[in-house]
Amino acid sequence: MKLQMKAVLVTAAMALLALPAIAVATGSPNYAPEPPTHETTPKGHAYGFYCKGESKKHVKGTPGTPFSQCVKAAARADHNEQLTAREACKELSKKHVKGTPGTPFSTCVKGVAQMQKEKHEQETQS
Repeated sequence: MKLQMKAVLVTAAMALLALPAIAVATGSPNYAPEPPTHETTPKGHAYGFYCKGESKKHVKGTPGTPFSQCVKAAARADHNEQLTAREACKELSKKHVKGTPGTPFSTCVKGVAQMQKEKHEQETQS
């Protein structure tokens, strides 16, 4: 009986060792998961999405950061359709910040204009 048990164990071990070789020999399935789809625009009132290029460092002598000022400007422009992007962002600095492209004002104007354009496109599609 012991010899039979040894034979069964050896056969089982060989089968387990051969299993990966059989899987490789048959090839792997052609499964490639699709990359996740991310929305290019936010849902709801995510004003920070349009101001993501702004600095979040506090500038001495000014209330808030350029990012928070841009978010407030975007909210003002969203609630008042008569307001242009330039008018909404007029409180932001027009001085160039070293190491960042553009000025806080220009980055805000771009973001608010993009938000208004996308909002207008959504309204015309409805």
